[in-house]
Amino acid sequence: MNVYAIRAIYAFEMARAFRSFGQSLISPVLSTSLYFVVFGAAIGGRIDEVEGVSYGAFIVPGLIMMMVLTQSVSNGSFGIYFPRFMGTIYELLSAPVSYVEAVIGYVGAAATKSIIIGVIILATAGLFVPLEIAHPLWMVAFLVLASVTFSLLGFIVGIWAESFEQLGFIPTLVVMPLAFLGGTFYSVDMLPGAWQTVVLFNPVVYLVSGFRWSFYGVADVSLGASLGVIGLFLAVALALVWWIFRTGYRLKA
Repeated sequence: MNVYAIRAIYAFEMARAFRSFGQSLISPVLSTSLYFVVFGAAIGGRIDEVEGVSYGAFIVPGLIMMMVLTQSVSNGSFGIYFPRFMGTIYELLSAPVSYVEAVIGYVGAAATKSIIIGVIILATAGLFVPLEIAHPLWMVAFLVLASVTFSLLGFIVGIWAESFEQLGFIPTLVVMPLAFLGGTFYSVDMLPGAWQTVVLFNPVVYLVSGFRWSFYGVADVSLGASLGVIGLFLAVALALVWWIFRTGYRLKA
């Protein structure tokens, strides 16, 4: 394992993030705070509690997970797309760096940035509502697993995309709507009977539910189901990345 190569890619990506500090960190925090103020104040004034948790506190895990998912995909996709766009990807492919080392460097940096954003949002939410974390280790586990898995998804999107428009398609028109419909602002039990079944086909429901359980011990689905879905996502993403490097899909053309 070439640790120096991994460290170089990781350090470069992290340095790029901090050069654009406003876009990488401040903007997601401000937008999430706006969600919190609007939904927490407007809707929270009409809904006292959800499953024994105040509405303002109830939406915090969902907001964190929503932002972590979208930022993971965006960070992961841009990190690999930019070298393709500039043509420097061929230098990486010709260097004595294995595909595994390159993926660890890019995905590790993308996941780290998403985790930092999640922690900052958590600290910001604590200024608005009192928070409690019933299972801190599980909270960290879900945060890391979601960040790594969706950073891998972003890596795949960055290789698939042929333009900046395609680069923003998945986070904006797929991940974000799924997050809004994935129990971020409500409990599945609040939906009409038929919709309670339909929404279970949304994989984000399982991520938000498991993450919320780590805070308050309440969940829409079982912990095992949440772990199973994120494990399946991770396995599929790893398989796709392996196939991409095995075939050279949009890398060697």
